[in-house]
Amino acid sequence: MFKVFYFCSDDYKAKVENFIRLWQSGIESLEVQTSGSTGTPKLIPLKRNQFLASVELTKNNFSLTSAFKALSNLHVDFIAGKLMLIRAIEIGFEIDVVEPSSNPFLELKHYKIYDFLSFVPLQIETIFDNPKTQNRLNEAAIILVGGASVNHHLNTKLQTISCPVFATYGMTETVTHIAKKQINSSKKTEYFEVFKDVEIKLNQENCLEIKSKTTDNQWIITNDIVEILDNNGQTLFKLIGRKDNVINSGGIKIQLEKIENILAANIQNRFFCWGIDDEKLGQKLVVFIEQKGIFSLENEITIKKMTKFEVPKAFFSIEKFIETPSGKIDKIKTVNAYFQNSISNI
Repeated sequence: MFKVFYFCSDDYKAKVENFIRLWQSGIESLEVQTSGSTGTPKLIPLKRNQFLASVELTKNNFSLTSAFKALSNLHVDFIAGKLMLIRAIEIGFEIDVVEPSSNPFLELKHYKIYDFLSFVPLQIETIFDNPKTQNRLNEAAIILVGGASVNHHLNTKLQTISCPVFATYGMTETVTHIAKKQINSSKKTEYFEVFKDVEIKLNQENCLEIKSKTTDNQWIITNDIVEILDNNGQTLFKLIGRKDNVINSGGIKIQLEKIENILAANIQNRFFCWGIDDEKLGQKLVVFIEQKGIFSLENEITIKKMTKFEVPKAFFSIEKFIETPSGKIDKIKTVNAYFQNSISNI
């Protein structure tokens, strides 16, 4: 039976209560804001049946039951926060609401074991790095991580967690996740497993297209370049990178995610690759790192994994990245602010 308990400010409680009342009133559609991490944030209309289809996908693929206890720690203004509450209502499990923060467990005034947890990478890393909260992750039955990629150092930490941790793939337009991959234990894999009743295909640019009940049976075109694999009837795909994350440097096309994966073993803080204008090269590859002080890449093994065109031409240290309201890195604003000197480069 659905139960909700609040451990948050009165203002945030009122916001969540308003959303729950709205959903329980039987509203047939909702406007949901995209995150803005890959473009201008926008409101898109989604039908009630799309949300309900998403609940069924999550329920069936993660074996959720009414006996579960869950934590609502993602902002209710965005799709992931809304869906966590809708799942609790429709499946009928108990959920505690805390205000979104980097370590949601510190917001709680009690100790409860949660079966179902969902985080963005920054949250799970902060929880793991705090001795007071680290063990809370081992108590769960299922942990989902979404909203951004899991970096090399966090991935290494997650291998010590005993419960299964899944990275999920999805977006607002697909009403969150339509695929999963386990990222810890001996079952970890590079390939996302597409949920049953979800169709995918590649377009002419090798970008992923998705159709299911969650998309209202319409094909959604993504900017994600993927490799699709059929594994004995089970559709899998591997993310290669985003179409808009390719730069042309000296006539050579460079996929930024490829360089980020190579660098990840040597950079512990958050970072991202970017292409900036250059008179000789057209675009040159640079790296923005969230840290104080100067960074230089001195690892010869890492450098040897890249061609001369792929070696970053500069590293820019920024004390704090600009984030979207949903907690993702706003790369465009971060880069623009850096070059406008509105972020200190210490």
